Amino acid sequence: MADKKTVYICQNCGASSPKWIGKCPSCNSWNSFVEEIISKKDVKSTGIITKSIGLNKPQKLSEIKTNSVLRIDTKNQEFNRVLGGGIVPGSVILIGGEPGIGKSTLMLEIALNIPQKTLYVSGEESASQIKLRADRLKNSNNECLILCEVTVENIIENIKDTNPGLVIIDSIQTMRTDNVDSSPGTITQIRECADLLIRHAKEYNVPIILIGHINKDGNIAGPKILEHMVDTVLQFEGDSSHVYRVLRGIKNRFGTTSEVGIFEMLQNGLREVSNPGELLLLHHDNNTSGVTIAAAVEGLRPFLIEVQALVATAAYGVPQRSTTGFDSKRLNMLLAVLERRAGFKLNTKDVFLNIAGGIKLNDPAMDLAVLVAILSSDLDIAIDTGICFAGEVGLTGEIRPINRVEQRISEAEKLGFKKIIISENHKKNIEILHNKIEIILCNKIEDVFRIITKTK
Repeated sequence: MADKKTVYICQNCGASSPKWIGKCPSCNSWNSFVEEIISKKDVKSTGIITKSIGLNKPQKLSEIKTNSVLRIDTKNQEFNRVLGGGIVPGSVILIGGEPGIGKSTLMLEIALNIPQKTLYVSGEESASQIKLRADRLKNSNNECLILCEVTVENIIENIKDTNPGLVIIDSIQTMRTDNVDSSPGTITQIRECADLLIRHAKEYNVPIILIGHINKDGNIAGPKILEHMVDTVLQFEGDSSHVYRVLRGIKNRFGTTSEVGIFEMLQNGLREVSNPGELLLLHHDNNTSGVTIAAAVEGLRPFLIEVQALVATAAYGVPQRSTTGFDSKRLNMLLAVLERRAGFKLNTKDVFLNIAGGIKLNDPAMDLAVLVAILSSDLDIAIDTGICFAGEVGLTGEIRPINRVEQRISEAEKLGFKKIIISENHKKNIEILHNKIEIILCNKIEDVFRIITKTK
């Protein structure tokens, strides 16, 4: 009979304790300890991994041969872009996101479009529910097999029988293994189930995609070691009240983490957005104040996005600072720079900032567009719709240089903008003369405000 041991494990960080405690001493979270029974079973007795592995010998670096990996094309260019060109055989991909953001929809589209036999394993939905979603996507593929199962041992046996080219697990938090007596979703179950699936993927060269839930802090639920075990970690972001979704690479052993994929959520599924600049720009007349265009870069991808600001007299004693899609702390810093270096008094006014489309951006080059939008709303001066901005603002009020400035200029020129304002420090590094767009170099934010007010 297997030995059993009862411990209490924090579901937030994985710390263990022999007795229940209210506050975790490691991560300071309250009421996160759950009782789990650890069973010391021999993993070899399950018969899942039977292939013996010989003793590895060290090799010289010059003797190691490298072969080009033939990736699997998912027929989804945005998904391929984030992965670095496609799915590597034998790799394990973990994708996380908010509930209802579209993780299962995206994975089902991949399973239906990929030109190989796929096995879609669901522990949350029935087969009829998945069929209804496939009908809504207006896609059908007899090479896509549906399996409703939560026991990892049975899943691995079905993988051996069907021999698919891709396996999708929805979700890893619903899986369980007979080696652990705790309930599904606990840290021990997630770790053991992921370990069995990863070992099978590496041994039989079968790529596996794991869908993961996230906790209230926005991190993937379960042990942090789960992200270290897999080859690729993707984050599916977006606001349920908006139609746009962003797929980011957090970790990628087979490519860069700088690329992002953009999707549009429609009634019949997710649509790839190949040119986000045309969709994220709303066309206003020249009499609209508080609206500017920022030439942003997300990862390696340039696109232009609309920045909206509203400055109003504070109705209460403490002025409000509200942002959507932009860092609130950075907004407070920019307002301090605007007041200290440019002389605009905004300490008694409410400031609201919104990035169009519900997309969250961390590009510091958006600072200049944010400041100009706030100034435009405060003075009620409309900004010419043919001007875009790209520049980081320092604490001294200077406009600092940014990366990939040539790509930003080319994207603005392609979308028909007449002028772009950037830092004067780029004078030696870029080609000032462009055919269709005028490049304006500025050193201080005062220079930008002078140019903007002069055009009106």
